[in-house]
Amino acid sequence: MPWSRTVSMKATDTDADATPRCIRLQGLGVGPGVGVGRVHVHEAGAVAVPEYRIPASRVETERQRVIEAAEHGSSQIATLRRKARHLPGATGEELDHLLDAYQQMLKGSRLIKGVLERIGRERVNAEAAVRHEMDAMAETFAAMADAYLAARAEDIRDIGWRLIRVLTGTSSRALAPLTRNTVLVAHDLSPADTALLNPREVAGLILGSGGSDSHTAIMARSLGLPAVVAVADVLRHVRPGDTVCLDGEAGLVVIDPDEATQAEFRGRRAEFLRTRRLLGRLRDLPAETRDGTRITLMANVELAGELDAVHQGGAEGIGLLRTEFMFMNRPDLPGEDEQVAFLRTFIERMGGLPVTIRTLDVGGDKLAVSLGLDDSPNPALGLRAIRLSLSRLDLLRTQLAAILRAGIHGPVRILLPMVGSIEELVQVRQVHDQVVADLRARGVPLADPLPPLGIMIEVPGAALCADTLARACDFFAIGTNDLIQYTLAIDRSDPSVGHLYNPLHPAVLRLIQFTVLAAGRANIPVSVCGEMAGDPRLAGVLLGLGVMSLSMSANNIPRVKHTLRRLALADARERTATMMALNDPQAISAIADTLAERRRGKS
Repeated sequence: MPWSRTVSMKATDTDADATPRCIRLQGLGVGPGVGVGRVHVHEAGAVAVPEYRIPASRVETERQRVIEAAEHGSSQIATLRRKARHLPGATGEELDHLLDAYQQMLKGSRLIKGVLERIGRERVNAEAAVRHEMDAMAETFAAMADAYLAARAEDIRDIGWRLIRVLTGTSSRALAPLTRNTVLVAHDLSPADTALLNPREVAGLILGSGGSDSHTAIMARSLGLPAVVAVADVLRHVRPGDTVCLDGEAGLVVIDPDEATQAEFRGRRAEFLRTRRLLGRLRDLPAETRDGTRITLMANVELAGELDAVHQGGAEGIGLLRTEFMFMNRPDLPGEDEQVAFLRTFIERMGGLPVTIRTLDVGGDKLAVSLGLDDSPNPALGLRAIRLSLSRLDLLRTQLAAILRAGIHGPVRILLPMVGSIEELVQVRQVHDQVVADLRARGVPLADPLPPLGIMIEVPGAALCADTLARACDFFAIGTNDLIQYTLAIDRSDPSVGHLYNPLHPAVLRLIQFTVLAAGRANIPVSVCGEMAGDPRLAGVLLGLGVMSLSMSANNIPRVKHTLRRLALADARERTATMMALNDPQAISAIADTLAERRRGKS
């Protein structure tokens, strides 16, 4: 049975216990790899959340309970941070950053302030106020268009339940010691518990909840664990001791598999490990086409824990460093020195390779506490990204100053998100130049030359004005995720229209081509840093359109490099030219498939 077809099968049971049940469940693959092992079910323990009305005389008492619970929770996290510092490599560093953010959430954050206000407004007990405020905030974050920011709902729930456990005196069950070849199954697992897993013992991780951008998923990837999340029915079907197979890329889980399925998964695991070894040998080889054209492959990064994967994948730099994590889940904005320290970690650990730092790419609805802004009725089209920064020049000045200061530690580039007009770019240039003058007046050492200033092309209007924009900036980075969404008016997270999200739509390809040609006429570099860049099937298409620099998840770099080294630039250009003359998305997709097959030697 072709692997690509097994993922859509429904769960089925047999009546006889002696017969393998072979239950197939679908989730989200978040930790590449294949695992086969015995199930260990972890249950954190149920928490009963009492809810009752309180008299006005008890409001301050309940509020004080919340404050004390927050202090106690902060002490618990401080203990976890001490443990995190002993974890190997970047995993401990990343967990420490995350736990620091959790501590900030327990110190006057929107969550705590909201709970205190709710107690007075609704006259409910502390536990109920935490539950309602946690749910309301998590729903708001989960509804956000940006997948990374939407995943922060998991962080809010993690902190909320920690508070509730302290308030109710309910302790969380610790992970039991795990034996070799264990597959850990749970409804959810905190990032801290995930970081403590030993990859030598744990064959995989399956969770009933979660998302691909949750910190638990990021920790699993950092450890190299095969992991599948959002498997809704897994706890209903799984039993302790069951054999279970999982594919962390396809998101497939098979509970109590038959012998043929086990053999298939073991074979796939052997193939995965073999391929990983082969791809690992490409790390120090250039991404060069068969006819000698060099392509630059870089990584998209948001947390320090990903840097090990960046180096292991052979990235030639960081093509997109997201800075949103510094601003999340805290009552205040990070200062200039704090931002410099955060950025310096990435720059120094890249050892002289370039780091492209994107300024804040969120909207007012996502930072309402620290920015004091009202919610936006349509965040994707409202006050966000560079629009937000230009409306809060203090925010922009601080971030530009931090990037410029950090630039003394290694080569950096400044990337502005969602620029839609030349007026916005001119305004940022003026602020940038004033910040440079102020820093020099303060005697702050700066890089010479100063870091290049580039813009993301992710709004159709910017692509259509690319000629004008190219003359006023130093480089382009095409953000295909938003460009596709805005061009096609499709939210791919909406299941009713998600199937219409098509990176090979003629309009999308023409906007990319227009941007690349404009960059060439202005003699500035252009890269692609959306998901198209990390898809080996589309690498040849982008190459044929003239894109010579791609930035992607570090895990995708070896596969894309493998594709490019078997592809001829002349062939990619020829087939892409044919593709651009077509209007039928299916015909365009067919040519992309033949190009992908050709690089595998099938045509």
